[in-house]
Amino acid sequence: MGNSQSSDHSPLLAYVFWIFGFIGLHRFYLGRPLTGALWALTLGIFFVGWLIDLFLIPDMVEEATERFPGDNRDYNLTWVLLVLLGIFGVHRFYQGKILSGLIYLLTVGIFGLGIIYDLFTLNEQIALRRSEHS
Repeated sequence: MGNSQSSDHSPLLAYVFWIFGFIGLHRFYLGRPLTGALWALTLGIFFVGWLIDLFLIPDMVEEATERFPGDNRDYNLTWVLLVLLGIFGVHRFYQGKILSGLIYLLTVGIFGLGIIYDLFTLNEQIALRRSEHS
């Protein structure tokens, strides 16, 4: 279980991201970036793995919530900001990373590579901020 309800990974958001899961978005969100990349490269392992994930999401949400304790910033909002406005660095501004937010804003998310980096590391970035402030 997470430390506060707002910091927990949301099953609803996981399922919304699952709709685009054949590109691995739900797996990135749930802290499984390697299989997220595999899903992105293979269309969810030719949609079979994507369909299986429909049933695995509740357990993956619980595991992600336990693995990545939140801080006062909401995982869900941070992820939505990354997915929808990542090229403008809005998720970085929300995390208090003003300089990198400005860099993202001026470079279209560092030409997309920063967005890919954040897909792989956003859960750890939020959990690390919590451990630094504890």
